[in-house]
Amino acid sequence: MARVVSLLHYPIKGCAGTPVSGSVVTAAGLAHDRSFMVVDHDYVFRTQRRDPRLAVIRPEVGADGHLLTLHAPGMAELSVKVDRDGARHGVDLFGNRYTGIDQGEPVARWLTEVLDAPSRLVRVPPEHDRATDGETPGTAGYADSAAVLLVGRPSLDLLHLRLVEQGGEPLPMSRFRPNIVVDGWDEPHIEDNARRVTIGNVQLGYTKLAIRCPVTLVDQETGVRAGPEPLRTLATYRRSAAGGVTFGAKFAVLRAGELAVGDEVKVERWAAAAG
Repeated sequence: MARVVSLLHYPIKGCAGTPVSGSVVTAAGLAHDRSFMVVDHDYVFRTQRRDPRLAVIRPEVGADGHLLTLHAPGMAELSVKVDRDGARHGVDLFGNRYTGIDQGEPVARWLTEVLDAPSRLVRVPPEHDRATDGETPGTAGYADSAAVLLVGRPSLDLLHLRLVEQGGEPLPMSRFRPNIVVDGWDEPHIEDNARRVTIGNVQLGYTKLAIRCPVTLVDQETGVRAGPEPLRTLATYRRSAAGGVTFGAKFAVLRAGELAVGDEVKVERWAAAAG
């Protein structure tokens, strides 16, 4: 029986994830997931692709979402009262224009010091109406392309086997920054074929495969780019016909609700067999 073995949300896009035992799930994904984003002085989003030290910033959001607390090595803890009503500012995410609510000068100074580059923090406004594409359209906060990233544990086990065969070391699941990790499936990458998934009272609809980028090269504990893996090994067996390498699957939220670690993962519909 397939079950959820790990749940994580990432309150600030690009920063460290927060493991949770259970979560409310909205149309935009797990509660608080990617509801904040670090931007530069031009309000263009920052990403571990260019700023790997984002990984060492550990955000915590209060249960009601009104308080954000930030931690980073060598920095004093900073608590920020979340501004949900301030002036809207245009922000750039992968060349697409959205809006964000600037969270003020103290957090801007704190982030600028951690990243050694001019930085500010914005929050998704309540009226955020972003539409995401893929096989099942949906919405999301500031996530790359869809509300939920789901990975099966057997997929990581296969990668570990391939890495060890080549004389390498296993890598933690954190390199892939999933929201939901599932164990109990009997083959790797079976999540690629799930089209309707029910967990708890939440229903998810498949959008697309997750094309992996250089963020997977960043050690999520140190914020340092650590070498060619896992992309080098994934390229030997997970190349996509559309380009890039894949690991994990992305989903839109079809029915909001709640889910928890230990919940059974029921695939209501699989992809039709080729041919």
